[in-house]
Amino acid sequence: MTLPFPLAEPPDPLAEETGRKLLTGEVEFLKGVVAMEGMPAADRLEVCFAGRSNVGKSSLINALTGRRAIARTSNTPGRTQEINFFTVGTSHYLVDLPGYGFAKAPLPVVEKWQRLLKAYLSGRATLRRAFLLVDMRHGVKDVDAEMMHLMNKSAVTFQVVLTKADKLSLAQQEKTLAQVRAALNKHPAAFPELVVTSSEKGLGIPTLRSIIAGLT
Repeated sequence: MTLPFPLAEPPDPLAEETGRKLLTGEVEFLKGVVAMEGMPAADRLEVCFAGRSNVGKSSLINALTGRRAIARTSNTPGRTQEINFFTVGTSHYLVDLPGYGFAKAPLPVVEKWQRLLKAYLSGRATLRRAFLLVDMRHGVKDVDAEMMHLMNKSAVTFQVVLTKADKLSLAQQEKTLAQVRAALNKHPAAFPELVVTSSEKGLGIPTLRSIIAGLT
């Protein structure tokens, strides 16, 4: 029996090298955006990364690009309240969305960047895929499900990337995968493959790079 939402297959050597060259080439921070009018021109393919605060989003972006600190990591949940754009050569944008949940920010500030998030997801024609990061130790939480609903409504294809897999045994990973698969069955915008990663160990990084490089 084929499982719904199987794990993405590791890339072949050519796809792996294509992904590595793209993501570890010329990557630069472009700008942090706090309003739609500040968005850069939608003149290239873009992918975005979304996730609960402290899910490991910055660490994953750093691992993908082979940089130590191109994306800033913070121990303060909810610190990043901007949409951060990174250029990848002349062909792609990587977009780091504000962390959601547990935001250490006043309610009006939180509401402001939630509105910005909605406007971004529904207003960028060049957005090819959202990568929704889920901490493998915790599985899909209510705030993750809310983000999935938002992506459904915005008609944005999203793919779940599980982070911090190195912190669990294989049996614990399987338990989380079952919970995630059950949660995703309710979401028509979910891309039907999962990616399991560990930024610390490099697990799943070649797979995710090749997925990004393969988008058109």
